[in-house]
Amino acid sequence: MSTSGEFDYEAALAGCARGEQAALRRIYDRDGGRLLGLALRIVRHRQIAEDVLHDAFLNIWTRAASFDPARGAGRGWIYSVVRNQALSLVRSGEREVAVDDAVLDNLGAAAAQTMGMDDTIALRQDLGRLHDCLVGLDAAKRSSILYAYIDGCSHSEIAERLQSPLGTVKAWIKRGLSALRECMG
Repeated sequence: MSTSGEFDYEAALAGCARGEQAALRRIYDRDGGRLLGLALRIVRHRQIAEDVLHDAFLNIWTRAASFDPARGAGRGWIYSVVRNQALSLVRSGEREVAVDDAVLDNLGAAAAQTMGMDDTIALRQDLGRLHDCLVGLDAAKRSSILYAYIDGCSHSEIAERLQSPLGTVKAWIKRGLSALRECMG
């Protein structure tokens, strides 16, 4: 924890790099439910999402020393490890199972019950700010980011969906993420 009471992801990753199992546990306790939700959104099956989360935490543990705070926030790095693990599984064609929206809604409600009140309030505030920031982006950047991070599309798939050149899509995502970082700042 930092002196302001906020969770210090960078310190936790540094602890993992030093072999401190308690640091990995703090990350899991802090974000495990949300990370499971992220994996579930991509792979659409609870058991597979749990496997993804397990493998992602192994990657976080073994690759924590490669985290570079100069390149981005620790929380973002952790979430990208889970997201990339899930996307790799889906892209490899392994066991994707569809789940209906009612199941996802029930899972979201269950996750909200397991989170503390402070975490729930903070998450809602963050989501509100994120929504406002996304609305502020032009349509092409917003669509590119949503296709990439919500639908799990590759850059090529986004280019095809938006009928735009691949390089343009990559630029939209890069500039859009930069604008989101600044807005959320």
